[in-house]
Amino acid sequence: MSLSRALAAFLVSFFLAALPAVAQQEAKIKQAVEKKLGFPVTSVTKAGYLGLYEVFAGGRILYTDENMTAFLAGNLIEANTMTSVTDQRMEALTRIRFADLPLKQAIKQVRGNGKRLLATFEDPNCGYCKRLNKDIATLKDVTIYTFLLPILGDDSLQKSKRIWCAKDQVKVWNDWMIRGQNPGGGANCDLKALEENVAFGQRLGINGTPTLFFADGSRAPGALPLAEIEKKMNNLTR
Repeated sequence: MSLSRALAAFLVSFFLAALPAVAQQEAKIKQAVEKKLGFPVTSVTKAGYLGLYEVFAGGRILYTDENMTAFLAGNLIEANTMTSVTDQRMEALTRIRFADLPLKQAIKQVRGNGKRLLATFEDPNCGYCKRLNKDIATLKDVTIYTFLLPILGDDSLQKSKRIWCAKDQVKVWNDWMIRGQNPGGGANCDLKALEENVAFGQRLGINGTPTLFFADGSRAPGALPLAEIEKKMNNLTR
């Protein structure tokens, strides 16, 4: 064994020895899962049910036992209340600070007093995104930050470029998403924001559009019904 590998092994052993028993087990499972699956694991936490451990990786939750004899993917349901423990944990694990969003990389729309906040990550060719935009077109007293996230192919990227480079980004975006008017014009502007949006989305584990973020940092994947969006924003501005 090389000196560097020996040193790394010693540091891992020293780190594990300094942790409480539960934390030691979680750290061991994290290391073993990363080795087995071949990608980084964000966290491992004792789930509190059936001797399982919650593994959060790549924006998803998996469950395994301490010996990793099997992996479970899906909802863990609490029997007394019949509520999804997995959904509750996903909301907690994917929550962010709204202020940490790179808002300068988004198309900004302000309506009325703009007090209510909503951020969306969207692909211009996403059908659910188009439905969402038709719904939220009626929102009042809101500031909407739309992050272009072209993940559905080259045409999505080309449309995103033309929308981002438009003189009136809001108009061109709404014309396309709501009224079906294909974005024209060129793509001769600084397009770094689009690259950074994709990288940021990967860091957040956003693998589908639309993905919504509210002022409290909570995340909602998919095109929520307008009534749910209104309710959530109203509760946050009371």
